[in-house]
Amino acid sequence: MTAVSSFLQRRSFSLGALYFGLFTLFMYLPIVLLILFSFNDSATLTFPLKGFTFKWYAALAESKELVTAVTNSLLVGVLSSLVATVLGTMAAIGVVRFDFPGKSLFLSVAAMPMVIPAVVMGVAMLIVFARVGIPLTLWTVGIGHVILNVPYTMLIVAARLAGFEPHVEEAAMDLGADYWNTMWRVTLPMSAPALGAAFLSSFTTSFDEFAVTFFLVGSQTTLPIYLYSQLRFPSRLPLVVTLAAIMMILSILIVVIIEKLRRMTN
Repeated sequence: MTAVSSFLQRRSFSLGALYFGLFTLFMYLPIVLLILFSFNDSATLTFPLKGFTFKWYAALAESKELVTAVTNSLLVGVLSSLVATVLGTMAAIGVVRFDFPGKSLFLSVAAMPMVIPAVVMGVAMLIVFARVGIPLTLWTVGIGHVILNVPYTMLIVAARLAGFEPHVEEAAMDLGADYWNTMWRVTLPMSAPALGAAFLSSFTTSFDEFAVTFFLVGSQTTLPIYLYSQLRFPSRLPLVVTLAAIMMILSILIVVIIEKLRRMTN
């Protein structure tokens, strides 16, 4: 029985390792190829590579349309992430620390952007803005991104708030601090890693968001919209690949930072 059990354990480990290896390969091989082709000295994405070059990166820096798109994406991403983090933090504090009538309904409504497809959200917000008479600009894109990101920021911050006892806040109040001073000097500092993770998570989502942005951007452009528009021109494909490689590397770095911040909250 011992030999059979040992054999089954080794077999289970081998199958698990094989599954993990295949999963990792299928997940990261396209990213590696994307980065590799960004240095290819040819407009054709085929093997073998024609040579090693940085000309596509230099061409990106010379594109005024690209600079405008990146600037717009950074502006919308930073502002919408700040607003989403503030609103999500306020909602998290209210949900975790207080009981109020309609709390379950509030949680259900707040979680809806997490389950509604982004395309549906984009169309719905487009209809609302059109009915109200609000012109489509980067501001409408920012509003859409805030609506998408608030539920995620609320969950991240709420998980941190639930991780430490409210007695810490009560002790601060017993020592003479009022509610707002307690929030500023105790609750928010202790939640700082979660706030940073929530902001970076929102920024990554906003920077990469396409579906909602496509319906709300109007005549202006963001980086995902710019990438999509360039796919119509085969000669611009190397630039798209290079830009996608840069975005992928930046996204991975942000995810690593978010994970480090998440571990700090434990």
